[in-house]
Formats: sequence, structure tokens, C-alpha cells
Amino acid sequence: MLHIAPHIEIPDSEIQLHAIRSQGAGGQHVNKVSTAIHLRFNFAASSLPAFYKEELLKLRDHRISKEGVITIKAQQHRTQERNREDALERLSLLIQSVAIPKKKRKPTKPTKGSQNRRIEGKKRQGRLKQLRGTIE
Repeated sequence: MLHIAPHIEIPDSEIQLHAIRSQGAGGQHVNKVSTAIHLRFNFAASSLPAFYKEELLKLRDHRISKEGVITIKAQQHRTQERNREDALERLSLLIQSVAIPKKKRKPTKPTKGSQNRRIEGKKRQGRLKQLRGTIE
């Protein structure tokens, strides 16, 4: 069971974990040992509450497909167990990030001083360009 919130858990049967070979440097060890973990979680067909499913689909994340499948590849650590823990932790953090309410933007106006500095800069630039013209 993966704990997301006090009242929300994901059963292990809904998470697919596959061991694959890691990429990158590492010599012979990396070529013969499958330590990387490829995690797939189909949240569209899972037991997650509808709110989480809707918010996850709204996310613009490369790990989430249009069909509602989260794909995470963990290969930072040398052991399969650590990579499995890392992948599950990243899945948990991704799902938990959806539950945090977004702050509304408070529109602000530029200060009088900043408006004056902007206008002065534009006037200065205009005078400089005027001097570049042909002399009569």
C-alpha cells in the first residue's frame, strides 16, 4: 500500500514495477544488472478519488499521458530496492502535489516612481535616436 494522504491509499496491485537496465556510465556492472525501475500507474482506472484524477489530467507533466498513465523511471541509485523506493516516493509526491490548493494571483499596479523611470528611459532613448538623424 502506498500512502498518499491519511484517508487515501493506493494498493500495490494497481502499480506496475519493472526492473530494467540503467543507462549511462558504469562499466560492466550497469550492462549486466537490472537495477533501474520503470513504474507505471494508470490513475484513470485506479481507486483514487475523482478529484485527484481530474487534477492529475490537468497537469502539464511529461510523465503523464493523455490516457491517464503516469510513467516514472528511477535509476539514480545502485540498488534495485533504493530505486523502487525512489520511484514510489516520486509517485506519491506527484499525486500529493495535486491536492495543494493554488494561490490566486493578486493583480498589482506599478508604482508612480517606476512609471516615471520607464517614461524617462523612453524619452532618453528617443532623444538618442533623434541625434542619429541627418544634420540640416
